[in-house]
Amino acid sequence: MERLASAGPNAEQITYWNEQGGPKWVTLQETLDQQLAPFGHIVMDRLAIGAGERVLDVGCGCGETSLELGRRVGPTGTVLGVDISSVMLERARERAAREGLANVEFAVADAQTHPFTAASFDAIFSRFGVMFFSDPRAAFANLASALRPGGRLGFHCWKTLADNPWMTVPLFAALQHVPAPTPSAPDAPGPFAFADADRVRGILERAGFSEIGFETRNETMSVGTGDVDEAADFALQMGPASIAIREATPETIAKVRASVREALTAHRTSTGVRLATATWVVTARKL
Repeated sequence: MERLASAGPNAEQITYWNEQGGPKWVTLQETLDQQLAPFGHIVMDRLAIGAGERVLDVGCGCGETSLELGRRVGPTGTVLGVDISSVMLERARERAAREGLANVEFAVADAQTHPFTAASFDAIFSRFGVMFFSDPRAAFANLASALRPGGRLGFHCWKTLADNPWMTVPLFAALQHVPAPTPSAPDAPGPFAFADADRVRGILERAGFSEIGFETRNETMSVGTGDVDEAADFALQMGPASIAIREATPETIAKVRASVREALTAHRTSTGVRLATATWVVTARKL
């Protein structure tokens, strides 16, 4: 299985997504697909992805977004999904082969530094995959070089942690028993790095994009895909609560789970445990 060397500007992310984050996402792939698919579809709709187009999917993970893009561009179009996680791309390739989507390919690549063919894509898409670059301006400049003149960019990113109860409700329940994780700098690579719209606008403008738009989305999302017990287990595997318990003893984790379960019970609905999310849909066009 091909793997990027843990070197270069995003070495820490390469290590994490191959040794920790990637294997976890593969294990939870079906649950995460159900949770996150609607977010990706919104961006695809805004980009008006159509038949025959050439699309780059940045941070494609286990492939759900690339496969949907492949269906939208049809047999006359092409999709290239790139990710730094070899283990996630192995799952993505298996899924594409199973569906017979010959127009979808995958590459182990760091989108910040990969030498894409100039002007080779009509659109660049990402669902929560562009907030982890060590140098986002350099990354988006590199991506802009891969777009044809007038090509489109669209991605979904999280607003702040405080704006996202689907993360804070389990986290605050966990913090009754464990210390809070050390907070990252607001612009550090991570899920909330693009919460500041002004910062993101500046990054994109300096990278060569225009017609930059920000659409606020406030949706509810399932925590897990089952009952409260399944939701509690999921919350302790993904998100800030999972980080908070990394060094906790089994006895403490059991107490955390009980508190998380109690907190999530208040958000139980007929379609499972659902909590609010807050995101940006960002769109732009290459100059």
